[in-house]
Amino acid sequence: MAETAAPRTAGCDGYDSAVERHANSSADSSGNGSEGPRPRDELSPERLDELAEKARTFEAASLFAEKERIAGRGRIRQFMFGSLDGLLVPLGVVSGVAGGTSNSKIVVVAGVAEAFAGALSMGAGEYLSGKSETQVQAAAIRAEEEEIVAIPDIERLEIELLFEREGLSPDDARLVADKVTTSHRSWVNTMVEKELGLSAEPEGNALKDSLSMGASYLLASLVPLGPYLFLSVRPAFILSVVLTVVALLLIGLVKGRLAEMSLWRSVVEVVLIGVASAAGGYLLGTLVPHLIGS
Repeated sequence: MAETAAPRTAGCDGYDSAVERHANSSADSSGNGSEGPRPRDELSPERLDELAEKARTFEAASLFAEKERIAGRGRIRQFMFGSLDGLLVPLGVVSGVAGGTSNSKIVVVAGVAEAFAGALSMGAGEYLSGKSETQVQAAAIRAEEEEIVAIPDIERLEIELLFEREGLSPDDARLVADKVTTSHRSWVNTMVEKELGLSAEPEGNALKDSLSMGASYLLASLVPLGPYLFLSVRPAFILSVVLTVVALLLIGLVKGRLAEMSLWRSVVEVVLIGVASAAGGYLLGTLVPHLIGS
């Protein structure tokens, strides 16, 4: 008992008062201000069947594979982001150019130049931002590890406070802290995830993410640009808009399904943004030449 009491006496007055506040308010704060899981009777039959199947087929190895599966889904963010930009930005460019010229070759040149420039820009931006984020997080994790080594009593007390904040009683939080701090890896992971709000084992890969972003942008740009390779400007413009709307519709469906939101709402949201982009680009391409006297 003396060992657990020591951290609360040496230079920890602020923590002592915080512990007391948590202890006094734990009964009032538990259950308030947080949305718990939906009751079983509110789950859809499909979801209940899915969970029942998971219970029947559960294996210990699947617990660790789940994290890898979710991490793999993370790359969908780059694909969706790159695809949307790859559809909307080139569509605005080629529509704007098409509104100011009757020469389809000019439209193609402008579209190809934008597509490659946009893909390189998006890929480089994703790489640099991802690399920077990883470096910042690594520095924060190193600092946390240094604190665990230098001031373990304070760090252990922080674990108690973190679990009290999640609704455990002071005694239970102290017991959890006793167990967590028996393993250095468990201790570091707990502090990183609960105090810093970071993943102790980030799964991102800046190079792969940037390639996914750039490639999806370049491939998506072929949709609004493609018709101008084979048709004159006016029919190509119409077909370009139609194909882009269809592509946006498909992206909206995928987005809605992954986000588990209304498919109709997701589709309408994505398509409206795309149509507005095309209309804006076309109007600018039509009006600007008149405004500058071309």
